[in-house]
Amino acid sequence: MSETRQRYNETFKREAVKYVQEQTKSLEEIANELNINPGTLRNWVGKYREFENEPVNQGETLRQQSQMIDEQQREIAQIAVYY
Repeated sequence: MSETRQRYNETFKREAVKYVQEQTKSLEEIANELNINPGTLRNWVGKYREFENEPVNQGETLRQQSQMIDEQQREIAQIAVYY
């Protein structure tokens, strides 16, 4: 038996992209949550995102990125003490 391909309307696609942009979860987590292939969701984000210059989150959550920034700021502060 062959599987029928799932079709999504434009409204669903746009709402899914909006959800991606509003969440701190990774794209893969959201795709799993919505039962959509991550590649398909990534394509939709590229096509429908509202802010063209907005970077697409490729797996790291915003929380992880925030932690990395905090660590880098501490390192910079430590380096600045020596100068």
